[in-house]
Amino acid sequence: MAKIDESQLGDDFSYIIRIADSDIDGLKQVKQGLTSIRGIGERSAEQICKIAGVDGGKLSGHLDDSEQEKLRSAIDEFATMVPWWMVNRQRDLTTNEDAHLVSMDVRLTKDDDVARLAATKSYRGIRHRSGHKLRGQRLRSNGRRGATLGVERKK
Repeated sequence: MAKIDESQLGDDFSYIIRIADSDIDGLKQVKQGLTSIRGIGERSAEQICKIAGVDGGKLSGHLDDSEQEKLRSAIDEFATMVPWWMVNRQRDLTTNEDAHLVSMDVRLTKDDDVARLAATKSYRGIRHRSGHKLRGQRLRSNGRRGATLGVERKK
């Protein structure tokens, strides 16, 4: 992205916008800025811009209050406006509904899922708790943390 001259930004420019408990950089485009919210990727950010009726190529700092409110409401109703395969929480275990989690809800739900797996003492739960790989990856030579173990050469 080319360097932006601050004299072109104007007096009403916001360098930081607060949406969904996340700070969005005002110097980024709206589509790119929405991806800084946990749970929103590039494709879902583009759909949110379409639902809200906001130009995704516009700088986030130029959004007025009504456009920011449209984005907030579009994020809230995102799960009902897109197909089921586009949401990040399909057929939730407790409600059996499709939902799209954003912000802290993503982290809290993941922690709850890991706690549920550990409480049932499933294989995945035990591996999560012990900090090992879950899906059958190689452990002997990859994924080492801390002091690396290896073969020492003879001197």
